[in-house]
Amino acid sequence: MLFKPEAKDNAKAAEVKKPGLLSRLLKRMVSLAIAVVILGGLGYIGWLALQQKGGGHNANARPDLPVPVLAAMPRVQDMPVYLDGVGSVRALNTVTVRSQVDGKLIKVNFVEGQDVKKDDVLAEIDPAIYQAQYDQAVAKKAQDEALLANQRIDLARYQQLAQTNAGSKQQYDTQKAVIAQQEALVKADQAAIDNAAATLGYTKVVAPIAGRAGLRQVDQGNIIHASDTTGLVVLTQLQPIAVWFSLPQQQIVRVNAAASQGTLAVDVFGNDGVTVIDTGKLTGIDNQVDPTTGTLKLKAEFPNGIFQLWPGQFVNVRLKVETLPKAIVVPTSAVQRGPAGTFSYVIGEDNVVSARPVTVVQQNEHDAVIGKGIAVSDRVVTTGFANLADGSKVIIGKDDAAPTADLAPRKRSRSPDAKNGQTKDGQSKDGQAKDGQAKDGEHRSRRERTQSEGDQKGSSGAATGGETSGGAAKSQP
Repeated sequence: MLFKPEAKDNAKAAEVKKPGLLSRLLKRMVSLAIAVVILGGLGYIGWLALQQKGGGHNANARPDLPVPVLAAMPRVQDMPVYLDGVGSVRALNTVTVRSQVDGKLIKVNFVEGQDVKKDDVLAEIDPAIYQAQYDQAVAKKAQDEALLANQRIDLARYQQLAQTNAGSKQQYDTQKAVIAQQEALVKADQAAIDNAAATLGYTKVVAPIAGRAGLRQVDQGNIIHASDTTGLVVLTQLQPIAVWFSLPQQQIVRVNAAASQGTLAVDVFGNDGVTVIDTGKLTGIDNQVDPTTGTLKLKAEFPNGIFQLWPGQFVNVRLKVETLPKAIVVPTSAVQRGPAGTFSYVIGEDNVVSARPVTVVQQNEHDAVIGKGIAVSDRVVTTGFANLADGSKVIIGKDDAAPTADLAPRKRSRSPDAKNGQTKDGQSKDGQAKDGQAKDGEHRSRRERTQSEGDQKGSSGAATGGETSGGAAKSQP
């Protein structure tokens, strides 16, 4: 049987549905509110970051104030042109001293590391065998010379008999041939004597060059041979000494052109890379480029007066190829680099700077040679480029007023008004509390400046900052 629900039942159903709808609406509103809060926070954080990068840096900027800089005047001088290279030190001559005969080493006459002269006796080998060979050769020559003398007497007799026809002429001629053979034998004996004397002389090992002895390779009492590869000692010539260095292949034409004009000077630097420890001359240029590195090898010779150069040492060298006469020279710090190339700030009238493009011919750590762009009468900026722009007004300081780094900063002292823990009103009881409050305030101010220099200050004292800034602006002409 069908029937219609009563009004009371409908009202109850409506009341049951309303709480579910309200709860869904409340959830949506809460979600929207949370999303709005998150988006707002992200936007505020991004705004703070932009202020710190852009606006925060210029919060205290004063574009109307002149920029403090240091300046210098160009100078005219003869400027040498150098080519820098890296090389190694090598001994001008290196000799491994070996024995030329076999025998027992009976004496060593040098000390390791000693400077020796040419023909100094470094070691001695037992000469007994070689002395006997020499004496034998001398005796053999004496024997042959005596026989030759007797044969010459016989020749004189045969000659007299042949002239009187008492003897045959053939016998005379045969005696002449015998004498010639004996004379040749005597010459051979003399050669044998010379050979034995030379061999005997080899028992004394002499220095072939003047140099410094290295470490001894063989001790006294050992049997040494002429075939030994190690030798007795190695001698190196240190005065003068050579340096082999390399230059890029692009500099070949320049080096050859300069070498054709005369001897080129070469400087070698010390360990600091700044101090020139010796000056020599270029003695050789290799006849080909190394295909693996694309460099050309050169050889220079140095006097090495105080042994400041040592074989095997790596050094920096510079080769002087020419001298630029009356060149315009400025400090290297005055040359700046931009997207369009090198330029310098030139100070004009009323201390207003202008960026002027320049051509740099040569540059090192201290000086730069300007080809064009700067005149002798111009003043160029050398320090203070951070806040400098084309058209800025500058104030020129002195070199002695340049800021220096504080390598050991001193500990901060208390305010002069707060001596012995007393405040301005002379109350000492609250000194510790006041001091603690001041430290807390100082820490808070540091955190605020780190987060945002201008914004955090403006929230607490914008009016005060505005008045101070305005007052400072008014005081300017």
